[in-house]
Amino acid sequence: MAIKGMKEQLENIIKEVYQKKNKNLFTFLTGAGISADSGIPTYRGTDGIWVKGTKFHKPEEFGTFQYFKENPEEVWQYSLFRKKMFESAVPNQSHFELVEIENLLQDRFHLITQNIDHLHRRAGTQRLYEIHGKPREIKCSNGCNEIIDLPLEIAGKNQEEDLTQKDIELLKCKACGSWMRPNILWFDERYDEKTNKKFSSLKMAKNSGVLFIIGTSGATNLPMAIAETTLKYGGTIVDINTEDNFFTTRIKDKKNKIIIRESASEVLKMIKEIIKETVNS
Repeated sequence: MAIKGMKEQLENIIKEVYQKKNKNLFTFLTGAGISADSGIPTYRGTDGIWVKGTKFHKPEEFGTFQYFKENPEEVWQYSLFRKKMFESAVPNQSHFELVEIENLLQDRFHLITQNIDHLHRRAGTQRLYEIHGKPREIKCSNGCNEIIDLPLEIAGKNQEEDLTQKDIELLKCKACGSWMRPNILWFDERYDEKTNKKFSSLKMAKNSGVLFIIGTSGATNLPMAIAETTLKYGGTIVDINTEDNFFTTRIKDKKNKIIIRESASEVLKMIKEIIKETVNS
C-alpha cells in the first residue's frame, strides 16, 4: 500500500475510535519481530535452536514442561543463557514510540506482548500484559502456588556454562524441595489468567476499537483469539508485519482491516503523529 493511502486509512480509523464512547481502546499486540532491532533472535526460527553438546534441539522440543521434568538443569542453563542475552539488549525505537503513544492515550492505551525479553517495560510502558509470562519470575514445578522473583544471585550465563551448586540450591522450592521453573508458557501448556492474563486480554480485545498487530505471525492461539474477538465485536485490525502471516489469512476478506508491509518503527512513528494531532485537536 502506498504511504499516502496508508496514512489516510490510519487517520480515519484512529479519529473514529478516539471519538467513540465505547469500544474505544487502542490495543497493541507485539511479538518477536519488534525486538529484532534490539538484537534478540526469534524463538521459533533457526536462531532459536538450542545446542547442547552434540545435540540440536528445536524450541518445540525443549520448550515444554515435559522436557523440563526430564532435563531441569539443561532447561535452566538455556533460560539463564537467554537471561544474559535479554539483559545485554536495549529497547529500540519501536519500543520508545509505543511509550510515547501510551503517554498520549493514557488509559485508552493497552499493550499485549508475547515477548518475555522485558524490553517494553524497560522502555517505560506501564499498561502492559505479558501473556507468555515473565522469566524473571519463578514458581514451583510441583504446583506450590507462590510465584517469586528469580533470586538476584542467579546470574545470566554463557552458552557453555553449567549451573553452579549455589544456583541449584536457589532453584529448589523451599516448601517441597522440587525444582522451581521459569514463570513462562511452554508449548505443552495452556494459557491461564494468573500467569498469562488470558481473560483480561480477551476482555480488552472485546472493547478495542482498533488492534495494531506488530511483529507477530499469530502462530499461538491466544493472540489469534484476541484478534478474532476484536473482529467479532466490530473493531479494526491493523496488521503491521514484514510479510503475510496467520493474521493476514484471517482478516484478508474482512472490511475492517488495514494491512501494512513497512517497518514497525516508521509506521509507529506515523501512528504516534496521527494520535498526537487527534488528541490535541
